[in-house]
Amino acid sequence: MNPTDKVDDLLAKAGAQWRADQPSAPEPDLDRMLHDKRPRRWVPALAAASVAAIATAALIVLPGGSEPSVAPSTDKPAVAKSNDSDPDSLLVRNGDRVEMSGEVIAVPGKSPIYCAPHAEVAIGYPPGKEPAPTCSADISVRLIGVDLDRLTDASTIKGVRSGQARLVGIWQDRTVTVQEQTAPTVVKATPSPRKDAVPCPGPSGGWPLISSNIDRPEVSQWLAARAGQIDNPALLYPEGAGRTKPMVVRIGVAHGDLDTFRREFEKVYQGNLCVVQATYSQEDVENIQNALMSAYDQKLGLTGSSGPGLEGGDKIHLSLLVFDDKTRAALAPIGLDKFALNPAVIPLR
Repeated sequence: MNPTDKVDDLLAKAGAQWRADQPSAPEPDLDRMLHDKRPRRWVPALAAASVAAIATAALIVLPGGSEPSVAPSTDKPAVAKSNDSDPDSLLVRNGDRVEMSGEVIAVPGKSPIYCAPHAEVAIGYPPGKEPAPTCSADISVRLIGVDLDRLTDASTIKGVRSGQARLVGIWQDRTVTVQEQTAPTVVKATPSPRKDAVPCPGPSGGWPLISSNIDRPEVSQWLAARAGQIDNPALLYPEGAGRTKPMVVRIGVAHGDLDTFRREFEKVYQGNLCVVQATYSQEDVENIQNALMSAYDQKLGLTGSSGPGLEGGDKIHLSLLVFDDKTRAALAPIGLDKFALNPAVIPLR
């Protein structure tokens, strides 16, 4: 499947849904249009990366062809905030005092482990048929001194004890000797009605309610031919999503002059338009995806990634177990300046 096929399929599907749902057709309802159907081993929310401003949830696909999982829960243990400036401030070495929060798993006859947050397929099991909790070795940390009786939300399934905790201790070769143990910090996300900020000044009187032809084949083909120049278009709703609300198409130009791009694009496009400077084009993101493949193959504990549009800023957001010297060496050839790191294990300076 080539890029033109992908864009055509997504936009055509969205346009058909829109026309079926609204006789007056003031603007396309394309919120659910972005589902890349190409099979991949990437992680990636990097694929959703360049289109993330349209998406309403972060889609993460783990290496090895795992099915995607979108977690609906709004209550979850807090994780480290990604670092946009100095990755080395998150570097963990032997002897460092570290902090982590999340799942602890204790298999009989083995040392308990901490398991880094990661995407999982949500499967409903009948009561009593749930599988015992497990964790891949590359995203786990051996624990010494953890108190299994003090775990939050503890349970035992098929003899395996698990629960949540915030742990502080000394790091040594993927082992942490626990010094402090408390309940995990929980962040409660409060859903709010969608209302997008448009990074362009609106016309006098606000954005008009006008039709957009973004779903037309000639428009999608024109954009697909410029994958090396632009990121994917984002559909923004400055007054909230709805058939009676204006929609603005935002396009980021990573390479080339913005005014020139806008003039050329407006020869095929009709509707509200916002053209801004972007850091990465679609092909740039694809190249970073491919470079990250090696790091995933090395089992370095990478758990997910997302592009600039998904979490803000102008860097690739990368979730991982720990940023240590080995992980640093693997990411450095790609360019540490490209990443905002979100490690589960963070050093306490």
